[in-house]
Amino acid sequence: MNTKNRYVLFFVLPAVVLLLVFVVYPVVKTVLLSFLDSEGRFVAIRNYVSVLRSREIFDARGFSRGFPLGALVHNLLWIAIHLPTTMILGLSLSVLLKNVKGGSVIKSIVFLGMVMPMIVGGVMISFIFDRNLGVVNGFLGLFGIQTKTWTAHPDSALLSLIFGSVWLWTGFSVILYSAGLETIPRDYYEAAQLDGANPWKIFTKITVPLLRPVTVVVITMTLLWELKVFDIVYVATMGGPGGASNVLALQMYIYAFRAIDFNRSAVVAVILTLSTLGVGLSLLRSVKDDPT
Repeated sequence: MNTKNRYVLFFVLPAVVLLLVFVVYPVVKTVLLSFLDSEGRFVAIRNYVSVLRSREIFDARGFSRGFPLGALVHNLLWIAIHLPTTMILGLSLSVLLKNVKGGSVIKSIVFLGMVMPMIVGGVMISFIFDRNLGVVNGFLGLFGIQTKTWTAHPDSALLSLIFGSVWLWTGFSVILYSAGLETIPRDYYEAAQLDGANPWKIFTKITVPLLRPVTVVVITMTLLWELKVFDIVYVATMGGPGGASNVLALQMYIYAFRAIDFNRSAVVAVILTLSTLGVGLSLLRSVKDDPT
């Protein structure tokens, strides 16, 4: 080994060791735990079947009686509501504020939700939907609508967290879309206006298609966050009431540190890891296949 290779090894080795100890080993250990029982015996996929059939993960009775529906369904609902809402709001705000005086100030205010720790965000959501202190109830009270502590009721707890998190995450899509808009040449818009295209036509035929790479990133990063959302739920409701706002990451925590069942916790961790890997690989494939 020559001197140059020794220097390279000297600088790379500490990073490799840290990666093996704090990333590779925990991942391998978690996967192994998911196939073992509490006594260390190999049980194949029995843990996976047990977890996926448990009411904490999927509660079929909830579809007839209401929440809880199970942590897996709650995550899917979070994605179905939160993802399109933050995307549409982010794109709309970035387009509307692009040439508005003071638009950067408004964008900064919207982005405050992103720079705020999510633990603090969870506390704020609790206050926002509180019966006596919340601004939501203050607004609804103006119209004579009966108020309540929305996060304390099974039928509204999860939706309160989802809509509360929209504010916390919208700033992310606003910033990305605003940066993407700056890369679109003005010549395209000027040519479209000369051809008589209306604003909606310009938006759908020029802005949206040219922002596709940004949209892929926004969708992927938002999906990853929604799959592993934990801190907001932990602080605001702890998955309650009665599991009505439980999510997969919180259920993993409950299995590990409440039930002291590390094997079932490992199963949820593997499921989350595979889900996030799938989303990440789809991002790489989309970016690679993008002709722009």
